[in-house]
Amino acid sequence: MKWIVGVALVLASPAYAQSPELQATCTDIAKSFFMTDTLNIGVVQSFPELKPPGVRFTYSQRADQQKSELTDEFECEFDKAERPYTLRRFCVSRTCYSPQEDDGDRKRRFDEMQILLKRAQKSP
Repeated sequence: MKWIVGVALVLASPAYAQSPELQATCTDIAKSFFMTDTLNIGVVQSFPELKPPGVRFTYSQRADQQKSELTDEFECEFDKAERPYTLRRFCVSRTCYSPQEDDGDRKRRFDEMQILLKRAQKSP
């Protein structure tokens, strides 16, 4: 009987460690980046216990694509796992955007997403 409780805790741990609010924030950043209201989201993984905390997920801009066929990835890293969030970096497939970016266009896209995130967190 004791092993059943132990197994249940182990199986529940990955789901418990997920952060739905962090995940929603990252998907909102992706929607803002792609300038769309809808995004076909596949597998989502969040890591609130890591330093820095982060989220990654597969996606497609095509609504008709099957979840199992989604291969493009979007990643977000935040300063902490609690609100208010501050975006540290985000990546679209292999291209990353951060405040330390040498490429002016990538740095600007990062700044835009950070501004939109701050605005969203201020609104009720």
